Amino acid sequence: MGVPMARRLLEAGCDVAIHSRSKRKELTDLGVAYVATPLELAQQASRILVMLPDLPQLEPMLEGPDSLLAAGQELLIMVGSTSSAVRLRALADGVVKASDGLVEIIDCPVSGGVEGARRGTLSIMVGGRDDQYARAQSALSPCGTVHHLGPLGAGEVTKACNQMIVSATMLALGEATVLAERSGIEPAKLLEVLAGGYAGSTLLDSKKDKLIADSYEPGGIAAYMVKDLGFAADIAEATDTVTVLLPQLQAAYTELVDAGMGDEDLAVVRKFISRRAT
Repeated sequence: MGVPMARRLLEAGCDVAIHSRSKRKELTDLGVAYVATPLELAQQASRILVMLPDLPQLEPMLEGPDSLLAAGQELLIMVGSTSSAVRLRALADGVVKASDGLVEIIDCPVSGGVEGARRGTLSIMVGGRDDQYARAQSALSPCGTVHHLGPLGAGEVTKACNQMIVSATMLALGEATVLAERSGIEPAKLLEVLAGGYAGSTLLDSKKDKLIADSYEPGGIAAYMVKDLGFAADIAEATDTVTVLLPQLQAAYTELVDAGMGDEDLAVVRKFISRRAT
């Protein structure tokens, strides 16, 4: 996700610098500056977008002499990871205290996948104060539509709700494809019909080719859904919400990962359903 988003920012005329495990030649060849440490990144920027799987990958970047905090200057860290709202708030409080208020964190998880990042059509969900949202909106608008959902953590809650719907829809599409094929209906024809009715969706448009081809090169790996649904379950518990579908979704995607399919694209639900024992 980070690479196509960086491309969008660069195309919009932004000055872009990155820190990652590798130099990302596809970006540096376009003029993106690569820096070796988080400290160097913080010295060059007032706003930093973090696109990592979760908070444990961010936390080491906040500690030590080469950290984002070590620059000792004002910085807004925009966390695009799908994470726990509770853990994010705790992390943000710690960062504010450790930096004497110079460094602040907001959440800005995204939906729309790699294709949305390439097209600049992501849905970006921000949780934070009005002034923080304004700074994030001006920085991230080349990547999609930036929504202000409320205070810190509201973006993560919204993303958890999004993932509940995505996981349920994807599982239904996988089951429907297998049912239709075993009934003598070509998957391509089934999905064409579904796309023209109430079952049509952006998700169907994005995943239909993989469902038809039974090919699952990852655009976003299925294993992450277990993590995301866990965050949704935490929110359900915190809000005393007794969900019907959520526990079933958690069980299904845990079974999928246990079956060795977690590193494939989310569309692998078709293969997962087809191989389940009766």
